[in-house]
Amino acid sequence: MERLVEIEKMKFEGEFESSLRPTTFEDYIGQTQVKRNLAVFIEAAKRRGESLDHVLFYGPPGLGKTTLSHIIASQMGKNIKITAAPMIEKSGDLAAILTNLEEGDVLFIDEIHRLSSAIEEVLYSAMEDFRLDIIIGSGPAAQTIKIDIPHFTLIGATTRAGMISAPLRDRFGMQFRLQFYDHEELALIVSKAAVKLNKPCEKPAALEVAKRSRGTPRIALRLLKRIRDFAEVEDESVITQERAQMALDALGVNELGFDEMDLRYLHALFEGRGKAIGLSTLAAALSEDEGTVEDVIEPYLLANGYIERTAKGRLASAKSYEALKIPNLQKMSLFE
Repeated sequence: MERLVEIEKMKFEGEFESSLRPTTFEDYIGQTQVKRNLAVFIEAAKRRGESLDHVLFYGPPGLGKTTLSHIIASQMGKNIKITAAPMIEKSGDLAAILTNLEEGDVLFIDEIHRLSSAIEEVLYSAMEDFRLDIIIGSGPAAQTIKIDIPHFTLIGATTRAGMISAPLRDRFGMQFRLQFYDHEELALIVSKAAVKLNKPCEKPAALEVAKRSRGTPRIALRLLKRIRDFAEVEDESVITQERAQMALDALGVNELGFDEMDLRYLHALFEGRGKAIGLSTLAAALSEDEGTVEDVIEPYLLANGYIERTAKGRLASAKSYEALKIPNLQKMSLFE
């Protein structure tokens, strides 16, 4: 079952997100420093008549990396080609994409940390010299063909900057980390999106959605879409705070943005009564694989200080005890 608070994009959300996507830096809410710097670099590149230097966006999913890439292409007055690293399996796949670009175009590669080393080798010369060095054949008969390609801007997006090889990372002239959003920024995003969905949202309702959205616009918009359904069934023309609270409670998302999986995870840590619990033990307790625990459940809890990762395992922080109002841990058992 897919979680409403899952930060990865769900299969059905591509078109929905696109319809609500801002098209200018002025409309894009949040990431103020990133926007300010990008605006300067874009203006400078345009004045010189050059393509923008290559850009790397990294940070948790759902914070606007793809949207920023669209805005960059729009501000540069160029087209954008979007692909994902797992789709580039052979050097020929990359060559086909690059040779179809026009001067100054933007190539956006999502999950760029998943590029194979062989593809990276081809990409190095493309990024630095705007030339493709493709080897045809093997052994003594192998030949290298050099193909000139138009100057372009590569925008890479990743949730795991540490997994990008140093040679590839060093070829990005600009690197930006996207941060989680605060409640006021998310509330503004929700309010603007609600108008586009023809279901205006009162400010207290927008703040209610923001509080439960884990600092992530993608989750806020997903929750808004479901709340709109509740309001529609009740024939309400405006989303009120009461309706938002009722809908979010019905969806199983509490005031902290936790869903059932988060609560089960934290309760498993509380059962340790102050002792660190290893990843494999936690995964077994939750009936999930270790990758799901590490990549899906933990990032938000870690980023917001609800858990700590130590050499011996995971620990629930004082913040999580306080947030869930857990009293004397030594005397209680949440699973009894």
